[in-house]
Amino acid sequence: MAAAFLAAHGINLDEEMSKIQFARNGEKPEAHLGQSTLSKISGVRLPHKQSNTLWDISISQGCISAIDPHAASHASTSQSPGVLDATARLLASSLCHAHIHLDKCFLLQDPKYGDLQIREGSFEEAMSLTGTAKGRFTEEDLLRRGRQLIEESIAFGVTHMRAFAEIDEVVECACLDASLQLKDEFAGRCDIQVCAFAQLALFSEGCETNHSLMERASTMAGVDVLGSTPYVESDPDKMKKNIETVTRLALRYKKHLDFHLDYSLDREKEPMVWHVLNCLKETQWRKNAEGKRVTLGHCTRLSLFTPEEWRKLKREIGDLPVSFVGLPTSDLFMMRTKTRARGTLRVPELIKDYGIRAAVGVNNVGNCFTPQGSCDPLSVASLGIAVYQDGTQEGADLLYECVSSRAKDAVGFENTTLDLNIGEPADFVIFGREQVEWRTRRSVTEVVYDAGHSKRQTIKRGVLVS
Repeated sequence: MAAAFLAAHGINLDEEMSKIQFARNGEKPEAHLGQSTLSKISGVRLPHKQSNTLWDISISQGCISAIDPHAASHASTSQSPGVLDATARLLASSLCHAHIHLDKCFLLQDPKYGDLQIREGSFEEAMSLTGTAKGRFTEEDLLRRGRQLIEESIAFGVTHMRAFAEIDEVVECACLDASLQLKDEFAGRCDIQVCAFAQLALFSEGCETNHSLMERASTMAGVDVLGSTPYVESDPDKMKKNIETVTRLALRYKKHLDFHLDYSLDREKEPMVWHVLNCLKETQWRKNAEGKRVTLGHCTRLSLFTPEEWRKLKREIGDLPVSFVGLPTSDLFMMRTKTRARGTLRVPELIKDYGIRAAVGVNNVGNCFTPQGSCDPLSVASLGIAVYQDGTQEGADLLYECVSSRAKDAVGFENTTLDLNIGEPADFVIFGREQVEWRTRRSVTEVVYDAGHSKRQTIKRGVLVS
């Protein structure tokens, strides 16, 4: 009855108890709700451990230093400074946006763009409406919407993201400048890679300005990634020139490389992935890129590959640091043919059957490319149960990894695995208690099936950041 009373009055029991606990430790509740450095997290359930066992995680210099069985007789230690009592809650590795557009978020919900609503749902309409919206972008607007997406993401458990910021003759570098401001603003709470991204063509007629802006962006401090969209060029030769140019720029300035690639379901179209791999070999990417990664997003055309084509792709990749990111929420909405077929990369198959690095991502939030869904990466993992038709425990664990450790690996972040090994970064998300106790999530499988409605706590390098 007490829990029902608190819920009826909008009071979160976990949050209030945490305030009390930190007050006992001599800390202000506001400091806890902002950032608090932890030395131990007490009494949690862990992935790959029996769900009826509880564990204490010790943290030193931002990394996991020990994992020990929780002893109820040591409950008094939970009142020590820097100790977070998370008794009986599930802790897992933190989440990552491997692919998210920071500048185009929430356009369908923001009153400023209320007249730019979907009528057809086509890719062409999405490009047109977004182009109109970009003509209204201001610094205040970009910072406001981008800040909202980052705050919501951190609350969901995100500690790392690759954020795309468009450059073209309409916005020039306004989106990029705002994204770099947000990167600095959220440093310590979320590691943000900023990608200077050419959504529009670089070499088709009338696109000279876009090309020069890409060259300018590649020299900017704080830009971590260069990206483009070869398939928007007017012919295959220009698509290949786009790939070659952006690859060489990324190599010259030691940036990660990220292409939106092969976004179609047309068997007649030549997949550009082969040209990307040839270009990486010709430029000796592995030798010259100083550990920078290459990430290929969408790639829906590859969903039509035969097993032999996938095996060939694996051979061609060899030891190149190439990863794929499937974006099912966008792909299933956008990718359509005259037969109304849908397609997205079957990411679990790439990993299990062919040993190819892959992850899944949110991509867009609240715009014409992806009107549905939130910025919670777990919503994409949950969708994956149906899309990839694997509801086993092993399948759910793999999908969690695809928005956590595998997502971080795909874009070049140091990652924390579900095994939570000693020495790995103390980057965690702790799932809250539900009002009905037996509905509190006890395993990663349960979280992927349904992440629940309770608030999560996010820990970045041993610091409580949400």
